[in-house]
Amino acid sequence: MDRKAHWENIYTTKEADAVSWYQPSAHTSMAFASKAGLSPDAKIIDIGGGDSYFAERLLEAGFTDITVVDISAAALERAKGRLGTKASSIKWIVADAADFNPPAVYDFWHDRAAFHFLRDEDDVENYLKTAQEHLSPDGTFVLGTFSETGPTKCSGIEIRQYSESAMQQRLSPYFEKTECLKADHNTPFGTVQHFTFCSFRRKE
Repeated sequence: MDRKAHWENIYTTKEADAVSWYQPSAHTSMAFASKAGLSPDAKIIDIGGGDSYFAERLLEAGFTDITVVDISAAALERAKGRLGTKASSIKWIVADAADFNPPAVYDFWHDRAAFHFLRDEDDVENYLKTAQEHLSPDGTFVLGTFSETGPTKCSGIEIRQYSESAMQQRLSPYFEKTECLKADHNTPFGTVQHFTFCSFRRKE
């Protein structure tokens, strides 16, 4: 499957609130950002951010160095349109998380529901090595995926579920867990998706 073509089609044919991941509050992600003790000028990157509201909430909280990465140019354009003049305060990068080459080292690496689409082991390994190499020594890596009781597909694509232990084990060559929690996401369609969210520190 052509991943990029698939996501470009999704973001050009569906409204923002007509997709399951729609979440204006970004409350779980913002809670992790708050716990990380970031300075206002901390470098923050949101992988697979699309047209999510996380970057917008970060701006509202006073953060000034935000990068959003997504495979879909249409998703990023939609986010820019919603933000208007504030969009210029964010760096926007069109790239596939599986082979992304970050332009900087970050203090806070955030991924809500991008990593679980990576099912090829080479893609997973490359992603984790890239994240480790581009996270500051005292930085925070936050990963949110469908849990073992969550959906097995999203947008018609099979995903890889992660329990807390499975996520910790897979990331253990590169990261050390600091906190994990279960989070329920209420979709616009009245369903509930079960997530595993964990924060990690980089291993040297």
